[in-house]
Parts: sequence; structure tokens; C-alpha cells
Amino acid sequence: MLLGQCHIAKATFIFVFVGFSIFLGCNLQASKSLKFELLEFRGTWGRACFAVWIADTPNTRAQGLMYTDHMPNDKGMLFVYPEPKSVSFWMKNTKIPLDMIFLSTEGRVDHIHSNAKPLDHTIIHGGSDIQYVVEINGGVSEKLGITIGSFAHNLTISKERILNCTETE
Repeated sequence: MLLGQCHIAKATFIFVFVGFSIFLGCNLQASKSLKFELLEFRGTWGRACFAVWIADTPNTRAQGLMYTDHMPNDKGMLFVYPEPKSVSFWMKNTKIPLDMIFLSTEGRVDHIHSNAKPLDHTIIHGGSDIQYVVEINGGVSEKLGITIGSFAHNLTISKERILNCTETE
């Protein structure tokens, strides 16, 4: 009887291991398939450019930057909602501090939440009538001077192609 229990335990382990491997593979594949776009903030303070992953599906928005250990200061993520709405975020499973920049339909910066704490479950309200949210490294928006009233431009938001950090089409 003990031998039979051992085979069941091995079979269970193999089943769980294979299932977990498939799950991880799907998550890795999803992150590889995210689109990148250049996004530029502009205001009276100047301009700042970021390469952002586009999170435009319920699954990619839910995943966000969770489990990210490091992100260069010129990278980020753009969350895209099909229509303006009231949005809230949290930092569950997010290992790096983030600035969350909440944008209107036109790409206007309506609210900035600076230095959200890693792994914090506190709800961060972004406001109502928000269609886009940009997450960048914590403290970067203040360092660059990004302020409420600035505008974000890229293909998704303003249909404007940002060619590099100094030119636009």
C-alpha cells in the first residue's frame, strides 16, 4: 500500500509541476508579446520620452508591472482603457516603486501619484474620466518636472508617431 501512495504522490507532483510550467510559459509569452511605443510628455517644463509597454487588454492591465524587479528610467507601461472611467490601482506583487500618471482621453495629465510603495495593498484612486495611465519608476516624474496639465503624446493617445526622443512626425 505504501508503494501505491508513493506513485500517487509522484503523479501528483508531476501534474502540478507540468501545470505550473505551462502557466509560467504563458505568462512569459504574454510579456514577450506586449507592444512597445514611444511616449512623450510635454509641458511648460519641457519634454520627456519613454519606451512603454502597451497594456490594452483586461489580462495585460491586470498583470501590469507585477513581479518586475528592475526597470530603466526611460521605460514604463501605458494602461489603455476602451473608454474613460474611474480607475484605481494598487501595488500588489509590484516590487519597485512607481509613479502613476493618470491621463484624460486627450492625454492631459489629471493626477500624479508619486512613489507608490512596493507590495502595498492600499488602493490608489486616479480619478474619474481617466482613459490612460502611465507607470514609470518612482520619483522620475518629479525629477523630470512632469506636472498636472502636461500632455502625453504617442500613437495610442494622440495618433502622433514619436520617432525618437527629440523628433515627432
